[in-house]
Amino acid sequence: MPSGLASRRPRLGSFDVLALTALLWFLAKFLRYAVPPLFGTFRGLYGVSNAELGAMFSALMGGYALMQFPSGALADRIGAVRVIVGGAVVAATATLLLFASTTYAVLVVAVVGVGVGTGAHKTVAITLLTAVYSNRTGRALGVVDTVGEFGGVLAPAVVVAVLAAALPWQSIFLVAALAGLCLAGTFAVRVPRRLSDRAVGTPDDGGVRIRSSLAAVATGRLAAFVVVTVCFAFAVGGVTAFLPLFLERRPGIDTHLAGLLYSAFFVVAAVQPLSGELADRVGPLRVIAGLLCLGVAAVGWLLAAAGPLAVGAATLALGVGLHGVRPGRDAYLMTVIPDDGAGGTLGVVRTIMMGASAVAPAAVGYLSEAATFGVAFGVLAASLAVAAAVVGVLAVTR
Repeated sequence: MPSGLASRRPRLGSFDVLALTALLWFLAKFLRYAVPPLFGTFRGLYGVSNAELGAMFSALMGGYALMQFPSGALADRIGAVRVIVGGAVVAATATLLLFASTTYAVLVVAVVGVGVGTGAHKTVAITLLTAVYSNRTGRALGVVDTVGEFGGVLAPAVVVAVLAAALPWQSIFLVAALAGLCLAGTFAVRVPRRLSDRAVGTPDDGGVRIRSSLAAVATGRLAAFVVVTVCFAFAVGGVTAFLPLFLERRPGIDTHLAGLLYSAFFVVAAVQPLSGELADRVGPLRVIAGLLCLGVAAVGWLLAAAGPLAVGAATLALGVGLHGVRPGRDAYLMTVIPDDGAGGTLGVVRTIMMGASAVAPAAVGYLSEAATFGVAFGVLAASLAVAAAVVGVLAVTR
């Protein structure tokens, strides 16, 4: 940590950086998960297919994934605050374009812009919070992740309320864009720029770090666990993109109920502190394996369920399984990532994970059109099963 950083930290107080970083992450997740509940609206408005909608959401996640490593590298050169503020402004501008879109092509461009802008936040935020809250990093990151998940909770509920009130769906994004610009401005003013001052490596040093990070990801138990993270991210990406539209096809589920169940899917993310503590007590691999198996069973239950109660229970079980994996996954990653160059290696792993998540919506959209949603979600269950099998192997081999 720069010597001047610790001495300046008290000037921030203990709340400003954490609160503003968490609120920007909340808005990023809100924007991402406000899009899938509108798939039905977009189908009717623009006359597009599930495959096209899936490709659009893949483009959003692709823009997000591609920003993971570059944003971290840029923050090393110009400072974390500038990158976070710049990403927030890009996301807000793209959201304004989404508000003003009148064609599907403009909608896609706007969605990609949202992905790029929000993609500049998380990796850089981890670096900033680690510096500011060096003695409470885990707690700070936990707060940010929890607040962010409630963006996923609120987004579908807001969409349901707006559509039920016969208000223009675009109004959601106008309010979000204005909120994003206000948060970006407040962040730039309240968080001193010098907090992000860091030693800047030479281009050659950066090249060495990239090569060593790639080498670390391709060897040993980390390489095996990367397979787990890829399979898991693929399943999560497919579920979060098409769960509302899939639920609408279940017996007794209308658009409004599907939106509320989608919110409930994120509400159960509150299980993460419990699953994280359990991972600390009994080991992350055991917890991950159990939750992945729960996810597989929940998808099967969802495919067979008939009636709102059964569908709702299966949705909640799926939410527990998918959200609960994350703390154990991240904890295990940090045990198998080499200490030397841990940040760069984590950036590479996150890029791979987000890439898999980005591909999933396009794959699910295509399969739902070429076959059925049952086939598409069956593929997602198979992906979770592969992840569980690899975790099982890791757990019994030391």
